[in-house]
Amino acid sequence: MYKSINVLGGPLSPCGDRPVTGFFRDNLCNTCSEDVGSHTVCIKASKEFLEFSKLIGNDLSTPIPEFNFPGLRAGDRWCLCAARWKEAYEHDMAPRIYLENTHQKSLEVIPFKTLIKFAADLN
Repeated sequence: MYKSINVLGGPLSPCGDRPVTGFFRDNLCNTCSEDVGSHTVCIKASKEFLEFSKLIGNDLSTPIPEFNFPGLRAGDRWCLCAARWKEAYEHDMAPRIYLENTHQKSLEVIPFKTLIKFAADLN
């Protein structure tokens, strides 16, 4: 596992617990070499983002009871894959993010100056 450091250089804070999130389902946007998707960006889901995500084949809003997943709703926090966030950004559908809860590994995909523009915990 990579060190639990956020994009600001401090300790990684929990993203949220309703629903349980993170690659390890520990409510942290932690990652490791097995996390091919790099679930490192802590987002605040918006209705627009969830609709966009469903449209492109990543349905995060439909419940999947067999995996104990209630489906996301606007306002929920979620550890999103860095590349998926970047894809949403490129389509002007990127959700807000929480910097203290976003793993530094996401900087390999998304420039810091871009993350700052979408920071829910700064703006």
